[in-house]
Amino acid sequence: MNALTGTGTLTRLALRRDRVMIPAWVVPIALLVASTASAFGGLYDTPEERAGVAASTAGNGSLRALYGPVFDTGIGGLTAWRMMAFGSALAGLMAILLVVRHTREEEEAGRLELVGAGAVGRRAPLAAALVTGFGASLLLGLLVTLALLGQGTRGAVAFGIAFAGAGCSFAAVAAVAAQLTESARAARGISGAVLGLAFLTRAVGDAGSGTLTWLSPLGWAENIRPFADERWWVAALFAVWAAGLVTVAHALVARRDIDASLLPPRPGPAAAGRRLRTAQGLAWRLQRGSLWGWTAGFAVGGAALGGLADGAADLVRDNERLADVMRDMGGASGLVDSYLASMTGVMGMIAAIYAVQAVLRLQGEENSGRAEPVLATGVGRVRWAAGHALLAFAGSVLLMAVSGFTMGLGYGATTGDTAGQIGRLTGAGLVQLPAVWFVAAVALLLYGAAPKAARASWGVASLTLATGLYGPALRLSPWVMDLSVFTHLPKVPSADVTVAPLAVLTVLALALAALGLAALRRRDITA
Repeated sequence: MNALTGTGTLTRLALRRDRVMIPAWVVPIALLVASTASAFGGLYDTPEERAGVAASTAGNGSLRALYGPVFDTGIGGLTAWRMMAFGSALAGLMAILLVVRHTREEEEAGRLELVGAGAVGRRAPLAAALVTGFGASLLLGLLVTLALLGQGTRGAVAFGIAFAGAGCSFAAVAAVAAQLTESARAARGISGAVLGLAFLTRAVGDAGSGTLTWLSPLGWAENIRPFADERWWVAALFAVWAAGLVTVAHALVARRDIDASLLPPRPGPAAAGRRLRTAQGLAWRLQRGSLWGWTAGFAVGGAALGGLADGAADLVRDNERLADVMRDMGGASGLVDSYLASMTGVMGMIAAIYAVQAVLRLQGEENSGRAEPVLATGVGRVRWAAGHALLAFAGSVLLMAVSGFTMGLGYGATTGDTAGQIGRLTGAGLVQLPAVWFVAAVALLLYGAAPKAARASWGVASLTLATGLYGPALRLSPWVMDLSVFTHLPKVPSADVTVAPLAVLTVLALALAALGLAALRRRDITA
């Protein structure tokens, strides 16, 4: 038996387990790319309008940092400008989650030890995970290519290679990270930090001379230049990067024991502190790292979006159709306020993703068997679940307050009214909370009443985000837009605050959360 024996069987098992997860990632991303190309075709239907976008971007360092430079003024080139930075990052995130799921997460749960007791080679689980991550990335690249064939075959293929290369690059990063730590959460954290650093390096490079973009796999993705004299040789950088890290990962997995890591775990205190004596304290201890990471991301994102306000308004000022889209997203006031309202809404939709993650930590604790010992003590189910739910609700308050504060800082720095903008935009951020809480309450209800369907709450959050981002540009019908609870919020600061929708959504969120906790009391807990 060699070290790769059983790789095919484990790969088939991984693909069967991911038969929902992989399509749930690759299909929406490909549809976003296709819808972006369609939207640009409608918004900028003349070469002069598209040239104006390119000129505005070239003179705005903040826009280049966020989206990258425009290499071509055709529909395909503008689609690459708008989608490459974030789309390639999403491809990397997908690959990270897949690889960690089938390596360190399996090992942490004890399933890998059982698999290893059979006729399975030492490196087979890692190889199967990489085949799954690479395969999902290649599938994404293929779908993106098919979605853009109408814009030109060469450009579409280059676009697909860029997405696939980014995914494979970060799948290899995750393979190394899985060997370094004892927990899947830490492996995802390390991989996510590398992804964030790659995005930041690309952003700094694009805002300047462009040299730093060559230090980031996300920079390589944009430098393939789809639809703009494609640089095919850049694809070799992805291959070299992935091959090198995969070699390192296979060398590391052969040098450690099952359940062990190469980085020594930090020993905890001999006795638990007072905070760990309560269900709320335990929930805080389990989720604080995630919350601080989200908070840092919201702080940076809010500052960047605030600093872009004037430049974004200038970009759409001469295009009435794009200005209409901005007003649909952010209200009918001035373009700057419409932009700020729309971006505040986007931050709220992203905060809903955090809230779902915080609530579904309950399911992770239950499925891993860690909830049962806690519930075997004097801690009741409602108190245990309420601790995590409280973090979802209170954590979203922190995220929206921080993003509004830093957005006010960023925009205030350009207007000279920092104090006034901080107060105005912090309030605008807090207005999003009833909708965020509603999405979190849906997740809690699904977990309490139908735990097997709890992951459908990710679909609720994703549908909300996709509808808010692309619904106005695609001119979706009002009843489709109304499916998102964020549509019913007042568009502050572009419009005045109206209390009624905020009160109704808050009451509904509290009612759904109560129903979820009541349902949890009446069902069996996974043993």
